[in-house]
Amino acid sequence: MTLLPDAAPRRRRLALAVAATAIAAANLAACSRKAPPQAPPRPVVAVAAKLAERTPIASLPAQIEARYATPLSFRVAGKIIDRSARLGDAVKAGQIVARLDPADLSKNAASARAQLDAAQHQLEYATQTVTRDRAQAKENLIAPAQLEQSENAYASALAQRNQASQQAALAADQLSYGNLKADHDGVITAEQAETGQNVSAGQPVYQLAWSGDIDVIVDVPESVLSALRVGQTATVSLPAVPGRTWQARVREVAPAADPMSRTYRAKLSLLSPGPDVKLGMTANVAFAQPLAISTTSTAPSTPPTAAASAASAASGASAVADARPITLPSTALFHDANQPAVWVVKPDDTLALRRVTIARYGERTVTVAGGIQPGERIVWQGVHTVTAGEKVRVIAPLHPEDFAS
Repeated sequence: MTLLPDAAPRRRRLALAVAATAIAAANLAACSRKAPPQAPPRPVVAVAAKLAERTPIASLPAQIEARYATPLSFRVAGKIIDRSARLGDAVKAGQIVARLDPADLSKNAASARAQLDAAQHQLEYATQTVTRDRAQAKENLIAPAQLEQSENAYASALAQRNQASQQAALAADQLSYGNLKADHDGVITAEQAETGQNVSAGQPVYQLAWSGDIDVIVDVPESVLSALRVGQTATVSLPAVPGRTWQARVREVAPAADPMSRTYRAKLSLLSPGPDVKLGMTANVAFAQPLAISTTSTAPSTPPTAAASAASAASGASAVADARPITLPSTALFHDANQPAVWVVKPDDTLALRRVTIARYGERTVTVAGGIQPGERIVWQGVHTVTAGEKVRVIAPLHPEDFAS
């Protein structure tokens, strides 16, 4: 078959037309398809970091006690025949609260008085004798030896009279010791002997709590011992008197732990206790607990240069020591390798992982001493579902007051 001379150019034009039509159709199809939708930013709960308004509070159970409490006991032995004070009675200084049988004490006192009378008579006789002998000696009517005997008898009688006088005074005191008196104003907190009982000298009969100063006794565990300083103030509340608080000042902290409980006993003086505060009441003591801030510098989220590392090592301790704490919920804490970290929302709404220094772990919060600044937005929830550089949308927590600092 023989082709016409212009058949080849016609075929080329037809092929070009078909190709152009295919390209136009492809472009039209591409334009007609919609672009795939982009994923919306992930919503995260984040709040701007704020400085802690107050330091953490430690609360411990305590008990109300009198600052001074002494046992009341007889200074002589005997049989109790009367007790005029009972448990819980308020007594005044000098008030008689118990009596011993005075029979034996009265006889001792009478015997001592009789000996004193005899010694006084001997002294009077010796005085008359020595006075007479001195007058006769001046006239040389007696020998010097007789005057010396008179002087010696007088000195002996005088000493015996003085001794008998002291014995009589002691016997009178012992007779008065048969009456047990309160030595201070106070309240009877214990009865330790009964009427009719024979007691020895010094055996306790009552326990007297002095009126006036009142102490709050608290046993402090080792974990919060650093929070106590002599002179520090604390807030005391009583379950028996709801709605009221009192101020107390730390007066004494035991230098060693109790061998059984391993706690340190602290005594706080209650300021202006008032009539509502009764001895033996249970109490709660709340005091500000200082932050144990670490002196190690906070590691940055990106590897530092050698010069930056040197500068950080030189100033890291002072920077952390001067940092003011920021309280965050425990749910905000993440990790970077084996170091604690938090997610920080940058101004462009992307996430960055930041290492932090933890000053204290609380029951529901953590106190951060370094690594973040006030005003930076910190992710509170969902820290295990986000990644670095991810675009997020910040939403507010439902109950921020639960983690208020």
